Amino acid sequence: MEEGKLFKTGLWGTIVTAVCCFTPLLPWVLGLVGLAILIPYLDYVLFLLLFVFLALAFWGWRHARRTGERGARVGRP
Repeated sequence: MEEGKLFKTGLWGTIVTAVCCFTPLLPWVLGLVGLAILIPYLDYVLFLLLFVFLALAFWGWRHARRTGERGARVGRP
C-alpha cells in the first residue's frame, strides 16, 4: 500500500464530512433533490462518519510513523 494513503483518505474524509456536518450544504442539497425528509437523521450518520474518518486518519498517521521508524532502523548498520 502506498505510504500515507490511509492518512490521506482519513484526512479528506474528515474534511468532507465536517463540511457536510457543520454547514447547511447537505440539507440544502437534499431539499433541492426532494429528500428533505432525511434531514433529521443526518446527525446520526455524519457524526459516525466523522469519528470513523478521524480514527482512520489517526491510524494511518501512526502506521506511517511506525513504518518510517522501522525503515530508519533497518538502514542503520
